[in-house]
Amino acid sequence: MPASLPLFEFPHPVETREELAPGAWVLRGFALDVAEALSGEIERITGVSPFRHLVTPGGRTMSVAMTNCGEVGWFSDRRGYRYTRIDPDTGARWPAMPPSFLRLARNAAHAAGFEAYSPDVCLINRYEIGTRLTLHQDHDERDRRAPIVSVSLGLPATFLFGGLARKDLQRRMPLVHGDVVVWGGPSRMRYHGVLPVKTGEHPLTGARRLNLTFRVAR
Repeated sequence: MPASLPLFEFPHPVETREELAPGAWVLRGFALDVAEALSGEIERITGVSPFRHLVTPGGRTMSVAMTNCGEVGWFSDRRGYRYTRIDPDTGARWPAMPPSFLRLARNAAHAAGFEAYSPDVCLINRYEIGTRLTLHQDHDERDRRAPIVSVSLGLPATFLFGGLARKDLQRRMPLVHGDVVVWGGPSRMRYHGVLPVKTGEHPLTGARRLNLTFRVAR
């Protein structure tokens, strides 16, 4: 990963951060100043590796459309969940992670107390009206010491943040355009999800929500 990317090249309202749990923070408006640039990069990436609806090992089609950028990409089909270096739909490498993505992820991790963050993958999710993400853990990564960084763009959503067991109570956290959630340390393996996105229209994304999720997979 490039070592020359400076931290805090854009304003970062760390005073608006909210603690979800030990090691888990919501950084309100953290990505606002770069949201339009992020949207442009998403359009470029999806021109190379388009959004698609993946199939779970059980044969269910996911309602959230997704793609990836970075050294690897997350993928699912009847064979299981896994990271791949090649986009199975195109036969080519996943698009490289833009410097603006990496800079934002590193800045957000730093603001939440995690240093030297170098994600090697960014999952890009597209939520249409009514789309949801069921409660789950991120456990396909070899390195679970590094935090997850999640960036919200477009329509608002309600983020579910639970405990280390699926049955644990979940906190409901409203997220709006530009908010970033970071969770790691003792909260790294907490269950999380997104309630169905409500009808609306956003000037940047239209009738949808976009989400960037940064991870250290390898």
